[in-house]
Amino acid sequence: MYTKKIYLSGGNFHELQAVYEALHGVIKVCTGYINPDRQPADYESVAAGRTNAVMGICLEYNPKKIDISMLLDVLFAVTDPYSENQQGPLKGPMYGCGVYYVSSEDLPQLQLHINFMANRGTPPAVDSCGLIINDPVSDQRQRRRLFVKVERLESFTEAEEVHQNFLLKNPDTATYIDICKFKRYIGE
Repeated sequence: MYTKKIYLSGGNFHELQAVYEALHGVIKVCTGYINPDRQPADYESVAAGRTNAVMGICLEYNPKKIDISMLLDVLFAVTDPYSENQQGPLKGPMYGCGVYYVSSEDLPQLQLHINFMANRGTPPAVDSCGLIINDPVSDQRQRRRLFVKVERLESFTEAEEVHQNFLLKNPDTATYIDICKFKRYIGE
């Protein structure tokens, strides 16, 4: 079976793992540390900001069953790409939203999706007669700033065993993402 890999970040990597494992077409998900600039890259050093790594997931998927666009739609549904280095109560550069690719053939599709997100802006205002008052695409002040890194993967260090499938091992853990609601939404 032909598979591809992509690396995603945004908030708690335990939650991202649980979300993506529920998707049809996803083969394997593991948590880890993306692009650390020094070793050791472990939970303690990454959380303390000593390695400049981002907490994220390695996602192996079957591109015939799910594509990058769908994977990004899910990422932006469960994270806030308009928040800089913050997802819910988690703050710091290690929780930033990002997409890290291995294959250059993925870059055009990633750029297209990110450009779409960046240019969405806010919805146009409508008066009581249903007329559009402003056009947010042409008004640069209406645009929201997108904080999503799109970079080539330099390195990935798999997280310690205690952080793999953490929410399966600890089902009573409070989460920012409502995992049960998400699974019901996708029909699992």
